[in-house]
Amino acid sequence: MPSSFVGHVLDLLRPLGGVSARRMFGGYGLYKDGLMFALIAEDILYFKADTATEPSFRSAGMHPFTYRRRGRRTPVVMSYWEASPELFDDAEAMARWAARALDAAGRARKSGPTRPKPAPQNF
Repeated sequence: MPSSFVGHVLDLLRPLGGVSARRMFGGYGLYKDGLMFALIAEDILYFKADTATEPSFRSAGMHPFTYRRRGRRTPVVMSYWEASPELFDDAEAMARWAARALDAAGRARKSGPTRPKPAPQNF
């Protein structure tokens, strides 16, 4: 059962239609039409961003989602950025930012994986 925060976010995103939450790694991924466009970790909403949308998050003073891998000193920075607290008081603005996150997720899907492929093995 999702937390009350997850339920609240899903209510706010209801105008987009068809948004669902799936449990993952201690948090939740938010999906629409098979695209993960947001995540919730420790009751913080993060939207998918890319080079086209990241500057908007930066100018709003938001930060990317980061986590530490076991045994690593430097944090891993993901392409999901914190949603501004003001969005929780403005359903229209929340819907606009969510739509932009969906667009970013769609562009990421079209561009393919961002991790380098392993080098071929020569035998």
